[in-house]
Amino acid sequence: MTNYCYYTVVPKLPQTLQPLLEIANNLWWTWQTDAIELFYRIDQERWNSPSVEHNPIRLLGSLEWSELEVLAQDEGFMNHMHLVHRKFQEYMQQGTWYSRLSKDWEHFTITYFSLEYGIHESLPVYSGGLGILAGDHLKSASELGIPLVGVGLLYRHGYFRQSLNADGWQHERYPENDFHNMPMELVRDASGEPVKPYIDYPFGRVHFQIWRVAVGRISLYLLDTSLEENSEKAKQITKQLYGGDEEMRLQQEILLGIGGMRALKSMDINPTVCHMNEGHSGFMPLERIRYLMHERSLNFDTAFEVVYASNVFTTHTPVPAGNDRFAPELVLKYLGHYIHELGIDNQTFIDFGREVPGNKSELFCMTVIAIRFAGFKNGVSKLHGSVARHMWRNIWPSVPEQETPIDHVTNGVHLLSWLSRDVKDLLERYLGERWVDDPDDTEVWEKVRTIPDPELWHAREALRRRLVTFVRKRLRESLQRRGATKSEMAIADEVLDPKALTIGFARRFATYKRGDLLFHDLDRLRNILSDESRPVQFIFAGKAHPRDEGGKHIIKEIIHTLHLPEFRHKIVFLEDYDISLGRKMVQGVDLWLNNPRRPLEACGTSGMKVTPNAGLNMSILDGWWVEGYDPECGWSIGGGETYDDLDFQDEVESNSIYSLLENEILPAFYDRSTDGIPRRWMQMVKEAMTNLLPVFNTNNMVENYTTKFYLNASINWNQFEFSDFSHARKVASWNRKIQDHWHQVSVRQVQVKTDSEELGVGEMAHVEAEVLLDGLEPQDVIVEVYYGKMDHADRYIPNGFTERLNNVELIDGCLYRFSGDIVCHSSGRFACTVRVINNSPLDIRRLDITPMIWW
Repeated sequence: MTNYCYYTVVPKLPQTLQPLLEIANNLWWTWQTDAIELFYRIDQERWNSPSVEHNPIRLLGSLEWSELEVLAQDEGFMNHMHLVHRKFQEYMQQGTWYSRLSKDWEHFTITYFSLEYGIHESLPVYSGGLGILAGDHLKSASELGIPLVGVGLLYRHGYFRQSLNADGWQHERYPENDFHNMPMELVRDASGEPVKPYIDYPFGRVHFQIWRVAVGRISLYLLDTSLEENSEKAKQITKQLYGGDEEMRLQQEILLGIGGMRALKSMDINPTVCHMNEGHSGFMPLERIRYLMHERSLNFDTAFEVVYASNVFTTHTPVPAGNDRFAPELVLKYLGHYIHELGIDNQTFIDFGREVPGNKSELFCMTVIAIRFAGFKNGVSKLHGSVARHMWRNIWPSVPEQETPIDHVTNGVHLLSWLSRDVKDLLERYLGERWVDDPDDTEVWEKVRTIPDPELWHAREALRRRLVTFVRKRLRESLQRRGATKSEMAIADEVLDPKALTIGFARRFATYKRGDLLFHDLDRLRNILSDESRPVQFIFAGKAHPRDEGGKHIIKEIIHTLHLPEFRHKIVFLEDYDISLGRKMVQGVDLWLNNPRRPLEACGTSGMKVTPNAGLNMSILDGWWVEGYDPECGWSIGGGETYDDLDFQDEVESNSIYSLLENEILPAFYDRSTDGIPRRWMQMVKEAMTNLLPVFNTNNMVENYTTKFYLNASINWNQFEFSDFSHARKVASWNRKIQDHWHQVSVRQVQVKTDSEELGVGEMAHVEAEVLLDGLEPQDVIVEVYYGKMDHADRYIPNGFTERLNNVELIDGCLYRFSGDIVCHSSGRFACTVRVINNSPLDIRRLDITPMIWW
């Protein structure tokens, strides 16, 4: 065996060009058009080449010294570089939304855990929407100045690259990431050695190193097990995103959650708030608890209260199958020794991951354990919040579904990351610069209406032309790789019309997203495409998961359809969908098509990225579009219906697409004024930009997370930590007392006292309830009347109201009478009942400690 000595080579630049390295090593440049153009200016062809792929570290490392000297002598380039560098320095030092919020919040740190981050194509550690959202979350946290750090894994192979064979079947390849040519650096200790925490797995000790990625003001820490001292099995843990089997996924999630916390501790980062982006990091709270038990001498119950009160959990999955579940035996194999350190038994631990504790037929679910250990929980759109409350209602069986404690924060997109230079210049000219710092300021976006239609339309036309040019080039390269004939290659130079209405569809090809819905009725589609007076064309892109045979078949069938002569020039499918391709599509298309089965799209942010580029949306009323849709801003496919017969649903909703195209979309696009401007279309574009952009952006989203969750979670942490966690100990002791006596609490009798059998609207009804509190005091409970209109069968109250019964009097021994009044707001058949809830000092904990007791 040959031995090797290893050394690292980094780009070496003349002193005068050193600012280039500073800019390249902070992903701030990825959302700054001036900075992107700076690297593009160095060598356009090399910047776009497969060997560089928009990675400035690779670009700078590929330059000969003579080339660098030429750059250093180019006055125009040097001036450009210094302008960008000054802008970067000002950005890093200027005040932010958070710094203006309050000085009371200077001493807290949020840690954001995610299995993937889609920040830019030069850092390929993402697969799709979850990662893109996480990347945009970090960018907006930087813009706002939120004290946040990210934690994830660094994959040797990242996600797969897609290619299609001549038959349209997807093939995957996994190019290896070259970490030393990526914008990141190893975290080292004071002696200059890499910091290497470890976790003990059943097959041995696994060390991991930590790579730091600078995202503006934010640090993202990525964990890497591909170390020389590790076994081959240990090295495989961070080999591939979403690769391997169920056991590999469990290994990765242990590394993310437990390893992530250990990585932070090794760098003396002590988070006060932890945010779990999806259930993959559901083991993180365990390590927080273990630390508090071993380093701060708390027992498990007290540590649990502290961690619960300061954790945030976001679920992105609207279907049960999308949540990671593991056999209890497998979980115990990996965490049995760890559970012993927590001082709890195996059954208690496994029940944390079950909707119904004690149900031995139920698997261990990562979403459930994340829910049970997080005081703040949310879905990612208003509709998804409702779907999530329904999905996880069994965790709170005594709670009415609408009161299930899962909130929502609707996703957004980081506008500058997806915005074209053409539209950005227009916005700066007519809106000023405030929209960059305050993109959620509705007043600023009102000025979009002042942009002259011709200017906005010409920008839109330029973007479409650029997209068509790109598509032809990309298609030719794909055909070359497949060994296409000369005649097929010639077609690539003729596809699409730079002046035609261009519609985009790009996303993960999961079957529920129905990538083939447009092709449901080929005759009708053929008729639409054959109208030469109103030309329309479609661009498709997307990957199916390597193990999703259904998704692969959809792609294959689309490719076969596109071979038909009548579709060949007007519909294209582009291979290898990634951030770079997605950016070009959302900037270039006129209209974005989204047609999942409602309500299976939790949010779906791809359509949001079209709006800032003066594009419109045609979508099923699912995810974010339920909140964003307005007839003046875009089009709705259907009216929000759900169907039991899926074939019938496909027929109805495909017909809706065809009808919208024929009767509304094409007329709006092609009805032109004398100067050739589609005035109705441009009016809708301006309405969409004015109304949607201030709402559906990640600055607004992160502000909502901060004000709704992060600050409240930090308050909880500070209250609990005060005076050596004395308050936390009191809360844990109170909760234990409640749990010990709750089975003795009961509602004995309820009466509604009125002056007559019928009440008038606006009158009051007096409610009295006798409640037995054996071992507890009245101040330990909340007694509420739950009232509302009955359903048609007089079985239950579908949407109830509550009123607290505050008047208390002792009847006898442990029996108390609680009373109060309720208002009759409207007429109809009403009913009421009474329930008892524990009055925990931590209000977000009340529904988790004990079940509600109903009369």
